[in-house]
Amino acid sequence: MCGIVGYIGKRDVAPLLLEGLQRLEYRGYDSAGIVITSPKAAGLKMVKAKGRVRDLEARVPKRFTGTTGIAHTRWATHGAPSDVNSHPHLDPENKVAVVHNGIVDNAAELRAKLEADGVVFASETDTEVITHLIARSQATTLEEKVREALKVIEGTYGIAVMHAEFNDRIVVARNGSPVVLGIGEKEMFVASDVAALIAHTRQVVTLDDGEMATLKADDFRTYTTSGASTTATPETVEWEAASYDMGGHDTYMHKEISEQPDAVDRVLRGRIDDRFSTVHLGGLNLDAREARGIRRIKILGCGTSYHAGLIGAGLIESMARIPADAEPASEFRYRNPVVDPDTLYIAVSQSGETYDVLAAVQELKRKGARVLGVVNVVGSAIAREADGGMYVHAGPEVCVVSTKCFTNTVVAFALLALHLGRIRDLSVTDGKRIIEGLRRLPAQISEILESEDEVKKLAQEYAGAQSMMFIGRVRGYPVALEASLKLKEISYIHAEAYPASELKHGPLALIEPALPTVAIVPDDDLLEKNRAALEEIKARSGRILAVAHQPQEKADHTIVVPKNEDELDPILMGIPLQLLAYHTALAMGRDIDKPRNLAKSVTVE
Repeated sequence: MCGIVGYIGKRDVAPLLLEGLQRLEYRGYDSAGIVITSPKAAGLKMVKAKGRVRDLEARVPKRFTGTTGIAHTRWATHGAPSDVNSHPHLDPENKVAVVHNGIVDNAAELRAKLEADGVVFASETDTEVITHLIARSQATTLEEKVREALKVIEGTYGIAVMHAEFNDRIVVARNGSPVVLGIGEKEMFVASDVAALIAHTRQVVTLDDGEMATLKADDFRTYTTSGASTTATPETVEWEAASYDMGGHDTYMHKEISEQPDAVDRVLRGRIDDRFSTVHLGGLNLDAREARGIRRIKILGCGTSYHAGLIGAGLIESMARIPADAEPASEFRYRNPVVDPDTLYIAVSQSGETYDVLAAVQELKRKGARVLGVVNVVGSAIAREADGGMYVHAGPEVCVVSTKCFTNTVVAFALLALHLGRIRDLSVTDGKRIIEGLRRLPAQISEILESEDEVKKLAQEYAGAQSMMFIGRVRGYPVALEASLKLKEISYIHAEAYPASELKHGPLALIEPALPTVAIVPDDDLLEKNRAALEEIKARSGRILAVAHQPQEKADHTIVVPKNEDELDPILMGIPLQLLAYHTALAMGRDIDKPRNLAKSVTVE
């Protein structure tokens, strides 16, 4: 992994590929490379570089011209970041070039066989195995050469392949890692993310697992890895190129935090039904009789999506009175879970391509479970695999860490909980109360964002901490988990989150003046319990930053947020903690949009 861009047409290809790589920088990477050719060229020309795309661009010669090419940003899996380990990978005769997202699970075995046959490897990567397999194939077409190689590959891949003897085409394939075709006028594009295409075309085709495509300048065709033709209908991408720009902000993260009032308005728009105090969610493909038959709900996600699922489970239990829980998808798929026919499974993923979540969905579908998807990207793999679901309509999210998509996902769960609740036992009065609360959210988020200067001052004060603790009870605990993750991701400050009720069971041993505690203290039926936790921390000389609906006497500082309905308060209480993480990282000089060691979309295990 992490980013693929390709083009075939009439234009000078190198500038297009470099531009595409720049649009994929947000996904996280450590090196980059580009290979080009043209119908009149004698072979392939390649440039690679460890570091950023700008380092690659500095190495590209002035006369580096062609009309066909593929390029890649790499996030290291096999072999340390280096020029040699960067993609693309060429065979010794410089005939075959491959870029690859994913992991070849049997790479060591295949490498040993190839070396026994006399092949000399230039890199430590698993991807180079694919290059040699294609180069050594005796098949007469590039498509068949690639197909033969894929027959012996185990693992995940999104690949793009060029061959000097077939320089009128690019062949691509997908298994577990996204590949998107861009359809232009007498030109074709390919990428791992629509962000790399949107400046040039809004007509896209997303490949399914087990599907390949051949791109020529004036045509494309899709087919399975076994050779059977498939039907591909281009879809129109909703977002325009400007959606991926910073819009005057210093970072994408700051832009995306600031976009949350509009993003929340989008996820609500057109879905509220005032007449029956409920919401319209037609994409669920779940009628009232089926909804009433649900006995349990299991929510699966990873990282931020898992935390959104925890809040979602609480919303569903409180409003719909259906037992619900959330679990990391990465754990669920390996513990041989009991799949109950009366359980509804919900898969959560910002990208809709998260490998652990997608693999869990596929396993559940194999066992006959009903699965809904809650995703942001239209046409993504999870959206296509699921029986139904909801788009969260957060818009493009470029920063590696998620903010607006997390918020919109939680709001989407509130809509789902209201929908299920009104089908079951939630009263009209409570339905109206929740709808009124949902409608207040955009303005209340704007109100919180207006206090950014206050949060910035607090962040500068706490930025010197070596470690921080986050606590919350019931609804507040998932908020604490997500806030802790945000701080870790972009500031690199060690942070832990605990239920406030668990302090006496161990974490109190950590309390000292050097360890600040961020406490989630909503004005609900647990207010006094939460205040008791603050007393415990203060008695041990701990510093406290509270996020609350009113100033807290025992806290050193309080960020006051507006009150909504108890069920919806977690949505608002997370917003200032996004700002806290952002300004803490800013004060420490971190690379906020591209934190170290992380990628935006995790498409490998």
